[in-house]
Amino acid sequence: MKTHDARSLWSRALIMLGSLAMVVGALDPMEGSAIILPGSLLVALGTGLGQSERRLIAYRVMVFILIAMGVGAMWGLSSVGGFGGPSGRSMWWGVLILPYLIGWSLGIWGPGSPRWLLVSGIGVGLWYLVLVAMILRTSDRHGGGLTTMQTAILLITIAVIGVLTIAGCFSRLRARNPK
Repeated sequence: MKTHDARSLWSRALIMLGSLAMVVGALDPMEGSAIILPGSLLVALGTGLGQSERRLIAYRVMVFILIAMGVGAMWGLSSVGGFGGPSGRSMWWGVLILPYLIGWSLGIWGPGSPRWLLVSGIGVGLWYLVLVAMILRTSDRHGGGLTTMQTAILLITIAVIGVLTIAGCFSRLRARNPK
């Protein structure tokens, strides 16, 4: 096997494995961050290994950096008791986690995403909307230490990420299949 063929094979394998990790980890974004972070690294490494366009490599590295920053903030905040509710820290600390959510979404529907990843992204986006409905149903009975405003901010954030992911995936799918 030629060196170029081997590189191409490794590139596709890393991108596929990393993309799969990003989808599976997103089913539980908190615990799944330990899968999503290395998954996004594999996608970035696979893209670089495959000698893709510089813009695509830069895009996927940027997605990894966003995810790494947000996951680092989430793990750091978790190690000191979280934020909002009984932690005594303002909900504004949660803004530090947004790069993770934004980076994940951009990684799913960004340029070069295969069709299976876009369809999976729509599924995960719909799952996030289901999570919002589930939280709404149970938040009346179990406040979880969050105020009504804090719960609303959390739900809006989850819903927006879900809707943006669905919209981004649909947009990419439509661009591939113009009518």
